[in-house]
Amino acid sequence: MTIADPFDAIADPNRRYLLEELRRAPKTVNELAGGLPISRPAVSQHLKALLDCNLVSVSASGTRRIYTINKPGFDRLNLWLDQFWS
Repeated sequence: MTIADPFDAIADPNRRYLLEELRRAPKTVNELAGGLPISRPAVSQHLKALLDCNLVSVSASGTRRIYTINKPGFDRLNLWLDQFWS
């Protein structure tokens, strides 16, 4: 499943939870899965959707994959929202 539209990605409450957690600090899939009532593979699928629309990025640290917020990926969302305040 590929989600290129960040608005589609943030429509899911599990993905919004992941973004909130990553806003606080970079985390692994296991750390993120601990706070959700879904399986670790499901968390990985949600992270892939967020990666596909550039809202998160991932880096390797040994055998661990660390996910973090990709601030430039939020530009499209910000531009759309900002039009309501200008």
